[in-house]
Amino acid sequence: MVETVVEAVVERVPVAVVGTSFGGRVHVPALRAAGFEVIALVGRDPDRTAERARALGVPVATTELDEALAALGDGPRAVTVSTPPDAHVEPVLAAVAAGAHVLCEKPFALDSADAARMVSAAADAGVVALAGLEFRWTPVEALIGRLVRTGAIGPPSLATFVQHSSLVAHGLPPAFNGEWWLDAERGGGIINASAFHYVDRFRTWFGDIEAVSARVQEVADRGAGHVEDTYTALLHFASGAVGLIQQCSGAPGTPGRTMRVVGSVGSAWLADDAVWLADAEPARVVPTPADHEVPPPPPPSDDPREIFTPIELPPYTRLAERLLALVRGEEVPPDAPATPTFADALAVQHAIDALRASGAAGGTLVSL
Repeated sequence: MVETVVEAVVERVPVAVVGTSFGGRVHVPALRAAGFEVIALVGRDPDRTAERARALGVPVATTELDEALAALGDGPRAVTVSTPPDAHVEPVLAAVAAGAHVLCEKPFALDSADAARMVSAAADAGVVALAGLEFRWTPVEALIGRLVRTGAIGPPSLATFVQHSSLVAHGLPPAFNGEWWLDAERGGGIINASAFHYVDRFRTWFGDIEAVSARVQEVADRGAGHVEDTYTALLHFASGAVGLIQQCSGAPGTPGRTMRVVGSVGSAWLADDAVWLADAEPARVVPTPADHEVPPPPPPSDDPREIFTPIELPPYTRLAERLLALVRGEEVPPDAPATPTFADALAVQHAIDALRASGAAGGTLVSL
């Protein structure tokens, strides 16, 4: 007797990407690698949108989200939003009103009020709603999170992240959209671009933030009217832990960063692209667990717009996989990186608003 093995056919979930820059560079390949079917690309300029859709092999190019939603059909479908920060709210609200599952890029919104509108609408619609906090899946940082969560360093009390780079010291790299990145009114600046990630990371590890004190600066000499390129923030957590985050993107010279978490019985830190742990035993490298590995980066590119893609795309693929799993109702492994929900993004937005308020007041402690 010959047994026939029949493999289950899993239908691919159609998705529309709103935003042709980061959306085309990272969202489209990440969604495809995760198993989505990218049906539509939505942009503002019809010619540019059509050109980028052709280059990416996306069948529908449009400036209208309604047209993209219609192209996705009536079954389970998703929309990802990678427009500039001041253009997140309307496409998110339209997508969830149509019953589509949504992934919205960070910075989530211009302020907590807009963020709350998106959270409320997604909750009322009962759709999966995730934020673009892909670096939760970066292996070294996911591993530090696991060490904290499993008690390897004891109850944590202190975390430090410091990063100095020349990102904007000599002009904005082509990978970033200068149209909004250098415009405070549209959500530009290093706080929205990067602090959002690190506030989220520390909040994921330590829990709710109670208060923030901060200094916000522009250290690079780029003339008047620019957004901040530097901030220093002290985060006070409900657990009693304290987190220090400092980023300067206007520092010429060799870049550098440090990240360390200290607990009652040990500490974990990053050095030489590896996670180190010291407790009762001497300091040693902690191997990356197999379930924290990410896909390999894409091949090197001569296109200056792709300079950060090898860093962004591998963890973003894992984020897209999480979105697809939740759309399909699949279980998430309990020890996997936590899902970045709209509610998480709102909590981070509250902290970002407090950071800015404290900076404007000269470093006053601002309660959330």
